[in-house]
Amino acid sequence: MRLIASISSGRVLRAATFVAVAVALLSGCQSPVRLMPSPIKFTSSEIDSFAEQHPDQFSADMRVFYATNRSVLIGGPDPIHTIFPADNLRLGVAHVRVGDGSMSPDEMRALSTSTDGRRRPALNLARMEQLAVLAPDAAVEDSPDALAYFAQINAALSRSASKGLIIYVHGANNPVWRGTAQAAQFQHFNGGGAVVLSFLWPSAGSILSYATDVRHTRASIPAFVRLVEMLARHTDAQKIDILAYSAGAQIVSPALAILATPRADESRTELRARLRLGSIYFAAPDEDTRRFADHLAQYADATSRVTVAANLNDSVLGWAARHHGTSRAGRPDPDELDEGQTQFLIDASNRRNCDLLKVDPQTLPGLGRRSHNFWMSHPWVSTDVLIMFRRDAAPLDRALVPNEMPRGTRFWTFGPDYEDRIRAVLRMSVEAATAPQ
Repeated sequence: MRLIASISSGRVLRAATFVAVAVALLSGCQSPVRLMPSPIKFTSSEIDSFAEQHPDQFSADMRVFYATNRSVLIGGPDPIHTIFPADNLRLGVAHVRVGDGSMSPDEMRALSTSTDGRRRPALNLARMEQLAVLAPDAAVEDSPDALAYFAQINAALSRSASKGLIIYVHGANNPVWRGTAQAAQFQHFNGGGAVVLSFLWPSAGSILSYATDVRHTRASIPAFVRLVEMLARHTDAQKIDILAYSAGAQIVSPALAILATPRADESRTELRARLRLGSIYFAAPDEDTRRFADHLAQYADATSRVTVAANLNDSVLGWAARHHGTSRAGRPDPDELDEGQTQFLIDASNRRNCDLLKVDPQTLPGLGRRSHNFWMSHPWVSTDVLIMFRRDAAPLDRALVPNEMPRGTRFWTFGPDYEDRIRAVLRMSVEAATAPQ
């Protein structure tokens, strides 16, 4: 009996050890963020998209602004963040290094304008430079630290071409280093066109903690609302754009519905002027389809343009739908919508500034059928994101192709000749910019 008990306990111990190791591997060993493939905008001979890049910004050491509602384990100028939400909003600059940081500006330019498909260097978070900590009291927004932070954003805006500010909101399973790296590469490929700020909500950074991440997105909505209002008050941004990726939509969608609610005695025109919301791009949004439609109806007219990019074979959103028991906006089931929601989407897609973009792997060469991160992994989609933000451009001006569903909902796709069409668009933009006024 002792022998049997010993064998049984040994098996239990080995099983427990195996489970522990598997959990550690799944939660801790994430693939690095590598510099994304260069968008067509940067590999096209028709335009030098880095012509507007400020010399100080064009290096292997990238700086990207951040705001986070993560609590900290250790404070100070270089804090250690936890996975738990806090009432404070921490503001600073993340320093992200390309590879080992030894790449020269000329080498960075050559890499960034190349179609070479070889493995790209990893982006590594070197340090977090915390500049201000804002308690819930609104008065702290006028503190010397906060004003110095806004002054840095305004200095960067003064060097940008569009004077626009883009807030990037990452998805689930994203530790701090991943969210900053994704934002840094997006800022790099803006080519000096805009300033990017990463909202680092407290994701647990593990595929095993998705339920925790969902709870933390809900807890982060007030912080994001506060951030947008604060940036509208204290920065010189001519417009504030938002790129929401995956579960980031669970923050951005309800937050926009809150922001679009006018104050007492405030008109819709005054609200739009106060917030200066530009284009909103939802890339593979992991948000309840019905709730997303309801929110969209509340805030669509407070923005310049809304694009929802969806891959109907998205494997991550397929899993998320099973977890939630309802389809996701980035892989929607139209049958879940009631008649009012359906009619709103038909009207919005045809007569308003709401664009439904079908990312079809059959027409995008090299895109995996079940791709979830298509906005940064495929040059066609990343080009579309950049052009929309730069110009608040309508789909036809982004070389997209119109389609229509049986009930009349309009959606857009990348045609098989997209690359030729977008190069023509870029060529015309250069000609228009250089023509005598």
